[in-house]
Amino acid sequence: MTVQRQEPSAPSQLRYHDSLHAAERAAQPTPISMRMKKVESRNGSARHEVLSTERYHVPNLERALVILEYLAEHPGAGISEIAEALKFPKNSVFRIVSTLHAHGYLRRDPATKHFALGTKLLALGYAAVQEGHLVERSMDVMRQVRDQTNETVCVGIRDGLSGIVLEDMLSHQQVKVFVGVGTRFPLHTAAPGKAILSRLPQEEREDIVQRLELTRFNENTITSRKVLLEHLEIARQRGYAVDNCEHDLGIRCVGAAILNHHNYPVGALWVTGPSYRFSDTDFDRVGQIVRTGALAISTRFGYEPSSESAVGKNGKA
Repeated sequence: MTVQRQEPSAPSQLRYHDSLHAAERAAQPTPISMRMKKVESRNGSARHEVLSTERYHVPNLERALVILEYLAEHPGAGISEIAEALKFPKNSVFRIVSTLHAHGYLRRDPATKHFALGTKLLALGYAAVQEGHLVERSMDVMRQVRDQTNETVCVGIRDGLSGIVLEDMLSHQQVKVFVGVGTRFPLHTAAPGKAILSRLPQEEREDIVQRLELTRFNENTITSRKVLLEHLEIARQRGYAVDNCEHDLGIRCVGAAILNHHNYPVGALWVTGPSYRFSDTDFDRVGQIVRTGALAISTRFGYEPSSESAVGKNGKA
């Protein structure tokens, strides 16, 4: 997550980078790059060998997937860096990366010769979203909410024990929050994560909370499961959740869940802005705007607002 200041003549930037800590990554589904064992070669150097529980697998395909996951966390890496970090043969990395680049899954900076994920992967990601066309059905609402609040607006989903940003619409302010499509966020601090959790069936919600690694980012971070569940219940009752500088000091967020025709949360809509302009006294005002926007998107997935009255404190409809 980045806060950027734009000046008419000499732009300057103040950035808060949203990087996943090791403990936070541990709470997410184990990536392929972690499902490898370290072995010693004949010359004593270490290398990584992909582990597979399947009898039939393709080692080079598994290596390609490991490389993609590495580039997701380290964009702008060269072949030598990838080979060194993953302990893969350099010639193997070269062939795999070249193939991925040729098919549009990676893009290459001509100047640095470094590689990053290509937009073709984003298209595949959209196709994998449980409720199709979430971004497409949200764009006009995002624009309305952005114009009403004059802050950055995002749409995202839960993916296991973390969340992913699918789309963002930037504020028109000179100082604005940049989140970035594809950014992952922790469920226990981010407003969209808490908004989604708050609308899950009670049993599923409690199960996920028990499995979360409640990483502490600063003094505002909720690190108690009991307190987190209490906050989720409050969010459920009022229809929106907040991030009161719980991940990044200086950034606040308000989010509401997007529901489908089964009253199940398929995503979230949220607003994020710098705390000096977006105070905690603005939570209810912005929360009502975000809640209304999320409701408008939800109806496009068959959600019926009348079913709200059937939702009780026990999390069951």
